[in-house]
Amino acid sequence: MTSATVTWIAYCRGGFEEEAAADLRRLAAVLDVAIDVEVVAAKAIVVARGHPDELHRLSDGLTHAPPVFARSLFVGSDALALPGFTEGGSRADRVTPLHAVIAARRDDGDGPWQSIWVEYPDTNDGKALSPLARTLERRLDATLRAAGALTTDATLRLHVLLTSGTQAFVGTSDDPERSAWPLGIPRLRMPGSAPSRSTLKLAEAFAVLLDNADRAALRPGLHAVDLGAAPGGWTWQLARRGLKVTAVDNGPLKGSVAADPLVTHLREDGLRWRPRRAVDWLVCDIVEQPRRIAEMIGHWIADGATRRAIFNLKLPMKKRYDEVRRCESRIAEIIDAAGLHHTLRVRQLYHDREEVTAFVKRVD
Repeated sequence: MTSATVTWIAYCRGGFEEEAAADLRRLAAVLDVAIDVEVVAAKAIVVARGHPDELHRLSDGLTHAPPVFARSLFVGSDALALPGFTEGGSRADRVTPLHAVIAARRDDGDGPWQSIWVEYPDTNDGKALSPLARTLERRLDATLRAAGALTTDATLRLHVLLTSGTQAFVGTSDDPERSAWPLGIPRLRMPGSAPSRSTLKLAEAFAVLLDNADRAALRPGLHAVDLGAAPGGWTWQLARRGLKVTAVDNGPLKGSVAADPLVTHLREDGLRWRPRRAVDWLVCDIVEQPRRIAEMIGHWIADGATRRAIFNLKLPMKKRYDEVRRCESRIAEIIDAAGLHHTLRVRQLYHDREEVTAFVKRVD
């Protein structure tokens, strides 16, 4: 690459840098651009560098190559060195060099921006930077608003990503690239009455994977099935929205959801059970080989047993990215063979571990 480069910066879960890099390589292939990808294990970010005339087209390829493991993306310049501590031990001025870089971006035609987010990697070392990030964001926000560089009618967001106390990336993102939440992490509180922390996975899936029309379909009176329901975290999310839920699991439900009048608990094998009539929603968090889950979900959609499904795929230790692609292809193969159309979105959510969450919908 030449010295004149632009960077793609992607946030991901620590330990999944290689998979996030695969997201970027797939995106580059769709755009037919050349990139050099920097992958450092356990850093929770991936950086790809390329020619400025090519990498600014990031948004163009996201419809055809949406990321699975990259939580959020922005386009920036190479890393900026920031001053550390002064000789007296006090904290050095980091606002001035950051503001100079931001001002230069605006002089080059970037901006104005809707907001500025000062972020850090989702690692223990990154979280230690959160006090500095809050301070810098507050001061830069005030400076930029006074200069008219932040306006509510702008569409771009300005990002400062601190990778250490003395290094940062600066760049911008547009709607298709960015997450609605800093670091790409929705801030969800654990409901006190939910029977398990797995409830947060489904709550995050509703927020990240569904559009407004799909969320509107989570309404009282509709019917849902929860396969592998015990102890009831996903069933709880559905019932609290007023859906009638058939919870299928040989194990017991716990807490208030066990006595909820909207919930019918069937002690049966979730991998084999099917409803007598079509339901509006299917959710599934069964621990099983991902391709077996993909096959099952594909047939539920193809056979007309449900129109929408949210499910988890537990990933193998190796070739995790390839396994996701195979599962996507198998679902498409089954639904296509039935002469139906569908949409499928797959993401590794913040509350996922060694898994990804997917939403598939039949489209008439």
